Amino acid sequence: NIYVSDTLDDTVRKIDTSGNVTTLAGASETPGFGEGTGAAAQFNRPYGLAVDANKNVYVADSSNATIRRIDPNGFVKTVAGSAGVSGSLDGTGSAASFNLPTGLALDSANNLYVADSNNSAIRKITLTGSDGSIGVVTTLAAGFNNPNGIAVDSAGTVYLADTGNNVIRKITQSGVVTTLAGSPANPSSVDGTGADAGFSGPTGLAVDADRNVYVTDSNNQLIRRITPGGVVTTLAGAAGIIGYASGTGSDARFNNPNGIAVDSSGNLYVADTLNNT
Repeated sequence: NIYVSDTLDDTVRKIDTSGNVTTLAGASETPGFGEGTGAAAQFNRPYGLAVDANKNVYVADSSNATIRRIDPNGFVKTVAGSAGVSGSLDGTGSAASFNLPTGLALDSANNLYVADSNNSAIRKITLTGSDGSIGVVTTLAAGFNNPNGIAVDSAGTVYLADTGNNVIRKITQSGVVTTLAGSPANPSSVDGTGADAGFSGPTGLAVDADRNVYVTDSNNQLIRRITPGGVVTTLAGAAGIIGYASGTGSDARFNNPNGIAVDSSGNLYVADTLNNT
């Protein structure tokens, strides 16, 4: 199943393997903050999503400055943060605070990682409590420029779209930050290795079992791939050309692609944001 943050509709949707779309939680075009089941719950511009092995869906409820969880029955509960209270405090549950959380990723030990965009920080949430729905928030690393997409590999390495700097970063569990690809001085669509490659407003990230990182290079209207060695290639789209077209490689067109996910077979799923597809 594919889960979608339908951001401007304030809902979280589910697409099954036959392409059937249902609303998992949230009230359509009714921004707010409410816990409950299905349409009784409310979000305010939900953004990044992560799904665990038990089909709990975690949501970066960006304008509410909270991290929420939707259980398999559609019940929405707040894991960390306090609705409408922006800040950068570490702590447990509602004692913690965020400022426009966007990207969200989950590791194999069920720790959540949050791109806390307006705090220019990456936060880590350790889940505790009898049902694993209470979040203990710490700061893993800071000093970015509008970070957005986030992903984590099987070894616990965190990958980050440092959007405002036009680079893709790597963060170890001890908080050591390095740049995998791109250069702040070189916003472009050039393929290459490391700092010789260019991005423009990279937003979404996904990582596969071989530690290849996939990027929605939003301003370039491209889908890119980065090998573990930092070699960047373009998989789909035409640089700088906005459109809507299916096709292979540069014959395809996107309009501000944003969220991205990769399945176990290596297929990519892209939220083609301004095409609403």
